[in-house]
Amino acid sequence: MKINLAIVALALAIPTASFAQMDSVTMYQTEYPNTFSSGSANVSPFTKDSKRFNDWSISAGAGVPLVQSADLTSIKNGNGTNVFGYSAYLSVDKAITHAFGLKLQYDRGETRQGAYNTKTDNAPTTGNPFFQVAGRTQYDAISILGDINFSNLLRRVDNKSPLKWALHGYAGIGTLAYKAYQENASGQSLQTEVKPFKFYSFFGQAGVGLKYKVNNRIDLEVRSMYVVTGDDEFDGGGAQYSAINLREDQISDNFFNTTLGVSLKLGKHTSHLMWHDPLQEIYYKLDVLADKNQDVEVCKSGDNDNDGVCDDWDRQLDTPAGARVDGAGVALDTDLDGVIDLYDKCVVVPGPVENDGCPYENTIVPPTSGGITEEEISLDPIEFDLNSDRILPSNTSILNNAVKYINSTNGGSYKVIGATDTRASEAYNQKLSERRANSVKSYLIQNGVESNKLQAEGRGEKDLKYPECEPATKCPEWKNRANRRVFFEAK
Repeated sequence: MKINLAIVALALAIPTASFAQMDSVTMYQTEYPNTFSSGSANVSPFTKDSKRFNDWSISAGAGVPLVQSADLTSIKNGNGTNVFGYSAYLSVDKAITHAFGLKLQYDRGETRQGAYNTKTDNAPTTGNPFFQVAGRTQYDAISILGDINFSNLLRRVDNKSPLKWALHGYAGIGTLAYKAYQENASGQSLQTEVKPFKFYSFFGQAGVGLKYKVNNRIDLEVRSMYVVTGDDEFDGGGAQYSAINLREDQISDNFFNTTLGVSLKLGKHTSHLMWHDPLQEIYYKLDVLADKNQDVEVCKSGDNDNDGVCDDWDRQLDTPAGARVDGAGVALDTDLDGVIDLYDKCVVVPGPVENDGCPYENTIVPPTSGGITEEEISLDPIEFDLNSDRILPSNTSILNNAVKYINSTNGGSYKVIGATDTRASEAYNQKLSERRANSVKSYLIQNGVESNKLQAEGRGEKDLKYPECEPATKCPEWKNRANRRVFFEAK
């Protein structure tokens, strides 16, 4: 059997079991209608306006740095205790993909290194011939960090649940400025000062963070970073070959920095790119499979339903004659409404089985005077993809029909009413419905309707065609799609 390589690649990318679970991901499918195409005209370039996710955020947090690898340390210092400093960070974050992003981060803090006892030849002959030495370092740092979302990167293909927790990994370099002080029996003194943007002031840091999604705007995160300063004088030990800095062989004073932070996701969309699973999108456009190019040879197991797929591979052995099938021999249902394309009178628009796969329409009966019949023109509603106000090319014929209808009413005026399903917040849905209504109004005006005949109105989720879809998870996707509409009312 000769099979188109594009079909093989896509079939390998989609687990067989996933086709049976498509209903659980329809909210993603309707949001990304142009992800895959086999030459369809319904393809838009990827621009700023076509983005469906927020990808910018700002983060801030505070915590405790502990010097771990140095001559003077915060962890189990010479007196057997831990010494705590403080730290804070502020960053601007950009998501590049669902699994990778960049951070421009500013850190500020103070490490405190514990005392240890050291002997001095100048000590009196009686009493304690030792004195204590301690360190304190104030630092400022600017760095660029790579951000890997391990939860999305390693997500199982059969995990359709939205994530609330995410494990992130961070690594990057930057410039470090600090002032290191030393305190001994003689008092406190500045030992080393390093200014930023010097060759020797570069440092590196890496670590992990666990994020919790509070809502679509706010994340909480516990993060632990390991900072490598590359400098033997960061701990306040003084000159590189001083008596203190000769205690240990390492030439880099390093510390842990554990913080608790919050992220605010910026943008007009409801969800953020780093919380999205792109594997969901592959299930919507099935026309790639429909364009298979097979030259079927004789099957040893036979092909009893004559659909071009051998019975050994065929997952639907009783495909109706004339039905288009995918690479597994399953009859295509492009709009996923439960009616296969062979029997579906509205192949690309979801609708109930009892209406032959077409949505029920709120049609305003047009006037029959002037030689125009109701079969020729009507005011039908149009539906929208999830979280979108873009008029689909498949709906332009309906709107062109509306232009004819409105222009034939001799002075009649109409409300152009936008509506949404019940996903997202009520405030967001209200704004989205207004954008949809204004989008249709602008189209009608651009195509010849006088602006004084139209009034755009958004009703958000308050005017559901199917009120039982509250919440949206109670209904099949064709009903939720029917709620995402623009329709007309005579004024």
